[in-house]
Amino acid sequence: MTLEQLRVFVAVAEALHFTRAAETLHLSQPAVSAAVAALEAEHGLRLFDRIGRRVELTAAGTLLHREARAILLKVEEAGTMLGELSGLTRGSLRLAASQTVGNHWLPPRLLRFAAVHPGIRVDLTIGNTEQVAEAVRDGRAELGITEGAVADPALLSDAVPGDRLRLVVGSRHPWATRGRVKRDELAAARWVLREPGSGTRALFDQAIRAAGLDPAGLEVAMTLPGGCIIRAALLAGVGAGVLSDLVVAEDLAAGRIVALEGLELPARCFHLVRHRDRHRSIAERALVRIALGEDAPS
Repeated sequence: MTLEQLRVFVAVAEALHFTRAAETLHLSQPAVSAAVAALEAEHGLRLFDRIGRRVELTAAGTLLHREARAILLKVEEAGTMLGELSGLTRGSLRLAASQTVGNHWLPPRLLRFAAVHPGIRVDLTIGNTEQVAEAVRDGRAELGITEGAVADPALLSDAVPGDRLRLVVGSRHPWATRGRVKRDELAAARWVLREPGSGTRALFDQAIRAAGLDPAGLEVAMTLPGGCIIRAALLAGVGAGVLSDLVVAEDLAAGRIVALEGLELPARCFHLVRHRDRHRSIAERALVRIALGEDAPS
């Protein structure tokens, strides 16, 4: 069993498709099939069930997938630590961020990081808060940055200044000429909201409960996976929503979207999330300093 065989096996196990795994690895499909076949022959075990053009992990494959991922992560960590001996001149940094953070708060900070450390490759994945926490817990990301708080004994979380959620509607909405809406109007509204599991949705539900309403009793016209698509729905006049001021700043200034009072939505922190037991690379530490503004010239 070689590291290259494990790398190929993991790619197939996560794509559940030999051709897509080959494309990801920049290998030919026969080479990928041969690497998996060699693993299976060496140990006398079937790792995948072939069902038409797709594959599924067998019980043995599922066990090997978990162990193989852990081995490959350790190899990557070892390479990172050796690379750090020459400083921040080369290496990689795997990040995961929730939607608002990844699309609006993080980009200027990543651009600054790239300007200061051009030799470090950054790989960013975007999901909701729960997905980011899972990526850090499983080792697929060294650092996560979330809108929602993360409660997981395996993870450490540090709060940083974030944004403020706003109750907003498009300029064509009946509330657009109002400065404030009442509790019964909140209860009767059609809402366009983020999905459960996102930090924005969690804070919206808290605010609705604080107003004496049950989130489950609201009419949710659309549940959408990101602030940008919710913004588009509001601009089209679909309903009311709650969005970060980072998402709608230009629309508020232009009058395309209107912010309203009537729902208590305090400023919120973002959260830098890392694994309690894993090595902290100097690349990750450098990005955190930039995120906190600690690298700014005095």
